Amino acid sequence: MKPVVTIVMATYNRAQYIVESIKSIQAQTFENWECLIIDDGGADNTAEVLGSILKQDKRFAYLKRTDLYTKGLPGSRNYGLDLAEGDYIIFFDDDDIAHPQNLEICVSEFLKSEIDFCRYVRTVFRGTFNYDYDLSKNYTQFKIDKSDVHKILKHELLFNSCAVMWKRECFIGNHYVEHLMYAEEWELYSRIISKGFKGISINKILFYGRKHDASNTGEFTKKDPVRIKSNTDAIVLVLENLKEQQLLSTGIIRYFTQVSLDYKAYNLFNRMMEALKLSTVENIKWKLFYFHLPMRLFFYRLLKNKH
Repeated sequence: MKPVVTIVMATYNRAQYIVESIKSIQAQTFENWECLIIDDGGADNTAEVLGSILKQDKRFAYLKRTDLYTKGLPGSRNYGLDLAEGDYIIFFDDDDIAHPQNLEICVSEFLKSEIDFCRYVRTVFRGTFNYDYDLSKNYTQFKIDKSDVHKILKHELLFNSCAVMWKRECFIGNHYVEHLMYAEEWELYSRIISKGFKGISINKILFYGRKHDASNTGEFTKKDPVRIKSNTDAIVLVLENLKEQQLLSTGIIRYFTQVSLDYKAYNLFNRMMEALKLSTVENIKWKLFYFHLPMRLFFYRLLKNKH
């Protein structure tokens, strides 16, 4: 039977966590799904620890990423996207825990109304997971469309990689940028929504992210240069897309200009200006703004601390 939902799970040397993640998928109250586990070339015993589960539950498929896709999380997810058979697609990580009602509640929202995606709340944990779930189905919701893109880009409306179920149509012509090793979902999801796809956000925790230093976010926090460089690349791509979709604003340019102060070593501001292809007058205006911004911020913080 054709699956309704495709779960794409990229994995890389997470044998110590992945079985717990897989069991949370098996515990889903909605059962018509497939889970594509895409191994990005890990060297641990992931295949071995999954052996018995794969034999017993044919809804799982364990695949090695092919050389047609770039090594890394984006390439592995793109491979899964291209193999997906479900009407809806969701990305789970190999070290996290899904709420048992995750798929059921999201699918029910798609059946209720014409939406392209269903966002929900993701929370985090460290160490041993507490399986005391809230199983109620009472929650509020709000709509999201391209008018919210700036909120997403400014992290005022978070779009975590594992906190959204999408209609498969959202990915026609929209895949992960494979050279990005950080902020790849931020770039892709904002790009999808900027093109007019509409959805909802429900106020219920349906996913639990495991926090540890070996995660991509942990490495970014520790200022890993690969992750930092990827973040700057993603910002440039985001601005190029906003310009193409005619969603640029003075506020969003000002926001990323301030962000660029933290990435002087990566020449982010100049790359932004090149990507935006502004008029000569506008270019000069923003260069002057960038030049005076550190002093303005200094006095702003000084006055704020006095009050």
